[in-house]
Formats: sequence, C-alpha cells, structure tokens
Amino acid sequence: MNIVITGGAGFIGARLLKALLTQFPSVNKIQVVDRVALPQEDLTSNKVQSTVADITQPDEIANIIDAETTHVFHLAAIVSSHAEEDFDLGMEVNLKATQLLLERCRQVNPQIRFIFSSSIAVFGGELPNEVDSMTAMQPSSSYGTQKAICELLVNDYARKGFVDALSVRLPTICVRPGSPNKAASSFVSGIIREPLKNLPSNCPLNTSLPLWVSSPQTVIENIVHASKISSDALEGFRTLNLPGLQTTPGEMIESLAKLMGNSCTEYISYDKDPTIERIVSSWPQAINNEKELSLGFSKDKDFDAILKLYVEENPTG
Repeated sequence: MNIVITGGAGFIGARLLKALLTQFPSVNKIQVVDRVALPQEDLTSNKVQSTVADITQPDEIANIIDAETTHVFHLAAIVSSHAEEDFDLGMEVNLKATQLLLERCRQVNPQIRFIFSSSIAVFGGELPNEVDSMTAMQPSSSYGTQKAICELLVNDYARKGFVDALSVRLPTICVRPGSPNKAASSFVSGIIREPLKNLPSNCPLNTSLPLWVSSPQTVIENIVHASKISSDALEGFRTLNLPGLQTTPGEMIESLAKLMGNSCTEYISYDKDPTIERIVSSWPQAINNEKELSLGFSKDKDFDAILKLYVEENPTG
C-alpha cells in the first residue's frame, strides 16, 4: 500500500496518519502532503514521508501521485468562514485542487481508492427535521458550494470508472484540541476547550440550536473504514454521511459543568455573531445514518462520553 494524505499536517491528518500506521502494518509508504512540513514528532516511522507542496499546481501533484499509489485521503481545504471571506482562495483549494487530484488518479491508476472529505455544509435551505441520503444539496455558503461541486465530480469520476472514489461528509468535529481556527464551527470546540484552560470563549449563537457532532476519534475511525469498504457495497451516489449525534451548545455547557464544575462555564460569553449564526443554522440538525451504520460505520454514545474522552486525553486542558 502506498498512501497519500493531503492536508496531512493538520489535526485530522496527523490523527489519520497514526491510525493508518496502526491498522495497516504492511503499508509501504504514507506521503503526508501539506503547505507546511509534518512536525518532527509525527515522523514516527521510516514509512512516513512529509512533502511540502501546492496541490493547486498540476506539476506538483504529478510528483505526489503515481501508478504505485493505492489510496488518497483528500483532507486539504480552506475552511468555512475563511472560504466565505476569500472566495477565490476557496475555489482554488477546495474545487480546483480536488479536480486536479481526481484527474491525476485517472491518468495513472483508476484503481486508487480516493476518499474525499466533504461536509454537512453542502446542505441548507428548508431542511427536514432529519436529513437522509436523498436530501438535496442546497448549500448556504461558498465552502458548502465548493464541497457540493466536488461531491458531484467524485461521483462522476467513480461512475465512469476513472477512480474508485467516494465522499464522506464529516459532522462538526468536537472537541478539537489546539487553538481556534477560521471554521464557522470553531466555537463548538472553543466553548469546551478554552474554559478547561481557564481562557475565555464565546458562543456566537442561540444555545438551543441543535448541532450534529462527532468526536475526533470516531471521525478518524470512520474515515479509515471508508477506505476498506468494498466497491460493490457503494451503490448509487457515492457520498456517505458519517454518523454523528445531536446536541446543543447549552447541553454541551451543562455537560462541562457537570464533569468539571460550574466555575468552568464562567469563562463563556454569549455575544451573537450573525454571520456565524447564519452559516451554522443552515446545517442539518439530525441525519439518518441507517445506511452508514449498516455498512459498519461507528457513532459516539453521547456528548458526555465525548467530553470525558477529551479530558482523559488532555488532562491539563
């Protein structure tokens, strides 16, 4: 196995790298591609190669993917609020790079299993109480639009037999360690992570708004599982909604107070941000994952379990 991970120096990419090294001991090479080099502490095996590259350039992609490549995990993206602020950059990285990667796979090896990391941001408009596999995409942001176009490309390349490709829509990942980013959903982790560090964090929308979330551990487990599914099981449109669970900012804050004490919640403010609220409120509040669960994907038990796991992994916050 020769694996490529785009956006591999990021939080999800680094976790995916560790999972692949553990679950695929016979792998020959994992090439981690990003705009920055993989931190030295993540170069834990001589099978790992860190490559700094611009995946919007065809000649650089040609040096990354070849006939020996067996898997591509395409995680690289300009996140939601950033793509909304910088339309041109979002189109370059989220759309152009995805098509270039698909085309390169088509040219060198149509058997490559290509996993595209999509998002529930492809939905919007008047959504049903529970989204299912037939709910139409109607994105309310440039990021969601770019992801939706890429899903169509991924499906068509797979339908034509050009690449063994599929898309997985990620729920909001919570709790992310580290620092806030430019994602519209960044506050979802922030209202937990920052108070645990005795730092302020703001909840920019109504605390009763339902959110569709998953722990990092479960998301990684499901992305790896997507690489193993038989092509015969992927009938119809090749997009899967990774399982999540419904919670609200209010419920998350209650869980934090219950586990860590009320003093933690004193660091949280509640100043509304209409832009963030508009984007996040357009996303699904619940998704029917019956199909995905039948294919062997996993889901978290509840938010209490997600929070406890985060605290165990980050004992100092």
